[in-house]
Amino acid sequence: MNNYETLYVLKPTLTDEETAANIAKIEEILVREGAEILATNNMGMRKLAYPVEKNERGVYTIVYFKAAGTVIGELERNLKFNEEVIKYLTVRYTKQKEVAQFEKLVAAANKSETPAKVEETPVVTEAPATETAEA
Repeated sequence: MNNYETLYVLKPTLTDEETAANIAKIEEILVREGAEILATNNMGMRKLAYPVEKNERGVYTIVYFKAAGTVIGELERNLKFNEEVIKYLTVRYTKQKEVAQFEKLVAAANKSETPAKVEETPVVTEAPATETAEA
């Protein structure tokens, strides 16, 4: 099985629920075809380098996965026919240095997926200032 990274850009007009549904749909296609999803990184809304289908912004998402080469054809066929996807790109990592970098990217994506622990800071209220009379 090869290491792959697929970046795709969704239309900026989608709601958060529609974006999540499209991401889940693409992940389901990968799982159905026998791929092992290692991480998904939803990068959010970003400006495109040039307008695509009259869109100047898009929702970027990267999926890192391991799969056989035959899975890519089915994935890209589904991405092409999905009207919400305006661009996509799949990269295969084969060389030892590339695979090492791939593993770092997967670790970083998994790290950003887990919600950061938010420590509650105590609320400090200031006592009302008292006026002192100077003589």
